Amino acid sequence: MNAPDRAALEHENWIAYLTGVARWTPTVEIRRIGGVLGIRSGMPFDWFNQVLVEGDDATASDLLAAARPATRGGAHPIIRLRDGADDRFIPDLTATGWIAAGVGSMTPGMVAFPIDHLASMATDLPRFEIRRVADGAGLEDHRAVVTDGFGVARSVAVETTGLGLLGTPECTIYVGYADGLRVTSGLGWHSGRVIGVYAISTVPAARRRGYGEAMTAHVIADGIAAGCDVAVLQASETGRPIYERLGFRVDVRYTAYVRSARPA
Repeated sequence: MNAPDRAALEHENWIAYLTGVARWTPTVEIRRIGGVLGIRSGMPFDWFNQVLVEGDDATASDLLAAARPATRGGAHPIIRLRDGADDRFIPDLTATGWIAAGVGSMTPGMVAFPIDHLASMATDLPRFEIRRVADGAGLEDHRAVVTDGFGVARSVAVETTGLGLLGTPECTIYVGYADGLRVTSGLGWHSGRVIGVYAISTVPAARRRGYGEAMTAHVIADGIAAGCDVAVLQASETGRPIYERLGFRVDVRYTAYVRSARPA
């Protein structure tokens, strides 16, 4: 499988995850304009306040229309473009006052293929257990780990894990417990042959003990059992080396564009 094909699978899975979560979150609005996907919410989380190119038929007009503020005087969402694949839109963005947010805002889209070796990394850790979330109590544990581990507002954890996800076949949610205490979280999203790895978070007091890597391997192992042979995720530049050690590679980078305060 070549790099463009791997990048396309990563992009499709991310969109499937975002729109799938939105289905169970009333505060998230999904808009499709031509070949462009617009996501809006009140969450302080740019994944759910962004615009992505979805189809080959996307135009610059579609992109700019999807990025208009939801209300008069409101904020623009972020526009995320795939380096290389979406470069044709850059001249129109910069001409209308959009600028690249900088290297620190880049999102590496990472892919692992094949993934059989990753399942074997789901090794047993002393007094550590990963459980699949099946009820509201487990979901609350997942939300608590996401809130503490990522340092985000609780509203983000709640709104990105609506109760309806527990009945969604494509989605599996996990919590890892050490000595009975919730320490790490994970979420898997299936789309065709792909397992997407999301919400890998570990509470600060339990870091550097291998829990996050064990959770990642567990999510992938479940994906393999469901027939997947590709794993994808979106990392930060800080987290990228960790996933590279697990066998992921960067097949696409997303550059964030923001509306400049100065007119073009």
